[in-house]
Amino acid sequence: MNNTSQTIRVGLFFLLGLALAWITFESLNGGRLFKKPGYTLVAGFANLKGLKTGDEIRMAGVKVGAVELTRLAGSRVEALLSIEPGVKIPTDAVASVEQSSLLGSNYLGITFGTPGGALLKDQDEIKTKVTVDMSEVISQLGALGSKLEQVADGVSKALGGGESGSSSLFGKLDKLVTENGPKLTETLNNLQDVTAKLKAGEGTMGKLINDSKLHDELLASVGEIKQAAADARTFMGDAKLIVADVKSGKGTLGLLLYDEPTASSLKVSLNNLREVSNKLNSGQGTLGKLISDDSLYLSVQSTMKKADRMIDGLGDQGPITAVGVAAQSLF
Repeated sequence: MNNTSQTIRVGLFFLLGLALAWITFESLNGGRLFKKPGYTLVAGFANLKGLKTGDEIRMAGVKVGAVELTRLAGSRVEALLSIEPGVKIPTDAVASVEQSSLLGSNYLGITFGTPGGALLKDQDEIKTKVTVDMSEVISQLGALGSKLEQVADGVSKALGGGESGSSSLFGKLDKLVTENGPKLTETLNNLQDVTAKLKAGEGTMGKLINDSKLHDELLASVGEIKQAAADARTFMGDAKLIVADVKSGKGTLGLLLYDEPTASSLKVSLNNLREVSNKLNSGQGTLGKLISDDSLYLSVQSTMKKADRMIDGLGDQGPITAVGVAAQSLF
């Protein structure tokens, strides 16, 4: 009886050991001990960020497999993914290492991809993407906190924290205000006087602010200035057109400046005119003598006087006598 009880106890302990071994194996291998294996995919990463064998593979939070193996593959690391049978993953699906919580374990998340597209097969490689590593974020936050602490210390020192006397910023400000208090008060009083005069309409600026008539006149003057500027621009445009016409040889001035035959003719005419004026000045020719010789002027004046006397005598004498008087007067 004792032998039978001892045998039963040994058998129970053996079964309990097998059960514990099975539970352990199931836990480490994602519960795939007696399940029909599905297919395997390869996921390459620069860093697995704590992902290990047995971690779950999820799609939209639903477990679809487990990490079968992690290994080094040259300059990257690879995770072999054991996907359950019947789970279809499109070729454009993306895998990424996710974290269930700040203190929880990691898992591999897979997106749905395009429904109805081509599917991944056994030993195919799935696309991956880099996700934020919470440890790196926490480390960066720690570094940022240190920098903020340094900045706070610098601001505290600049504002006079931990210092005494006039070396601090507040001390310098207090000294500045104390030394220049009367001047600041006087300046404020002057500003009050100026603003009061402006409000009352005194001075040019006050009238500009308060007198609407002066404001309208100023606007009218500005409008006239704008109109004058527009006229000046029009004049400049017309002048540019005239200059362009002259440069192109159009018009009398353009011909004189840019037409060689016309310029040559003008030069010849000027030379001829100069020669005529020189002859007139030297008394050459009939017109020159009329201009320069006084004797011809005196002769004409004497003849005119004789003609006057002849005309006066015609009224008192007959025709024959008048002819004789005229001949005597002239000759």
